[in-house]
Parts: sequence; structure tokens; C-alpha cells
Amino acid sequence: MTRQRRRSLIKARRTGMGIALVATLSFIAGMTDAIGLRMSGDFVSFMTGNTTRAAMSLQAGNWGHALILLGAIATFVLGNAMGIVIAHRVDNRIFAVLAAVGATLAIASVMPTTDVPLIQFYLVVFAMGMINAAVEHIEGLPIGLTYVTGALSRFGRGIGRWLIGERKIDWTIQIVPWLGMLSGALCGAVVGAYMDYASLWIVAAIVTLLAFITMLMPRSLRHRYNQRVTIRKLPAP
Repeated sequence: MTRQRRRSLIKARRTGMGIALVATLSFIAGMTDAIGLRMSGDFVSFMTGNTTRAAMSLQAGNWGHALILLGAIATFVLGNAMGIVIAHRVDNRIFAVLAAVGATLAIASVMPTTDVPLIQFYLVVFAMGMINAAVEHIEGLPIGLTYVTGALSRFGRGIGRWLIGERKIDWTIQIVPWLGMLSGALCGAVVGAYMDYASLWIVAAIVTLLAFITMLMPRSLRHRYNQRVTIRKLPAP
């Protein structure tokens, strides 16, 4: 086997594992968003929608709902930040992030919904923010897990480039998060209709199971799907 052939096979394996992981994570995000929407009436991962709804609530004078949605957006941002901190403090990054997401969802699932529904809502939003740090790119191509508008845009632009003569097809990977989220949302809608709040337990269990499955990944891939962080120390005064 030539060196070039070996490199191609290794890259194909990395890409295949990355696609499978992204599809599963997007499925989880879509499932959680559908369940969260049924529970709270607002999105737990679709912050574009929450931004628009917050603006509409402000225009209508519904200050309470607008503040809840703005709080959800801030919580989502903090969840992303926490996910990055966890991912770059632990050797097995994907496992650590997913374990934290699973634990957060488990806490949310056991909270009494009649007493603290807002806290439960924010916990789920926080978890959906964290999950984005599990995978940030596949072979240099940016990947979004809980927001698929960008993925659809990149997919559409890829079609445009192909139509004018470019023959690279790596852009086709961008449809994976959308397909994962669509199937997950359908599953979440069905499960949520029958199990109501208990459906969060199912999501927490799926995330935790996936976290342990990722421990079977080769050590060389554990950092492969995250962006490198360069930490610059400030000069001493």
C-alpha cells in the first residue's frame, strides 16, 4: 500500500467517524429542541427563533416573555463557553462535554416542573449550548450542531459552485446536521407527545450512552474534531 493510499484511507475513516458523530449529536439536538418546545413553548437550541420572538414580545409590550427569551440566549452563550472550557481542560474532550450535557439534562429531568419551570428551561438551554463544543469541525470544515441555517447556507453555496464548474464535493457534508436535526425533531415530537416531561430522561440517557461510546474512539481522534486554542500569557508587569 502506498503512502498516499494509506493517508486517503485514514482521512476517510476520520471523516466517516466525524459524520456519524455529527449526525448523532444533531439528532439529539433536534430531539431536545422538539421536547423543549413542547414543554416550554420556546426553543432550547434555536436562538435565531428566540431572538425574533423576543423582538416581537418587546414590540407587543410583553416584557416578561422577552426577558425570558433574552435570558435563554445569554444562557445558551454561556453554555457554549462552558463547553469549550471543559473540552480544553480534559484529555478526552468529547466524552467530557457529552457527560456534562447528560448530567445537566438529567438534573433538569428530575426537577419539579410546577415549581421551577424556568430553571428547568434554562438548564436544557445551557446543555444545548455545551453540546456544540463536542465537535467543531470535520477535516477543517466548520460544523454546527444546534443551528443548521449556516449549514444549509454552506450546502447551497456548494451547489452553486458545483454548477459553475467546481468539482469538490466536501460541501455535501453540510447537509448532515440538518438531516440529523430533522429526524431528531420528529422523534422528539413523538416521544414528547406520549411521555411529556419524562422524555427528558430519554435524551439524557442517549447523551450519556453516546459519551461512553466515544471512549472507544482512537486516541488520535479525541482532539481531532475541536479547534486548537492558543493561550497567550500576558507579559509580567
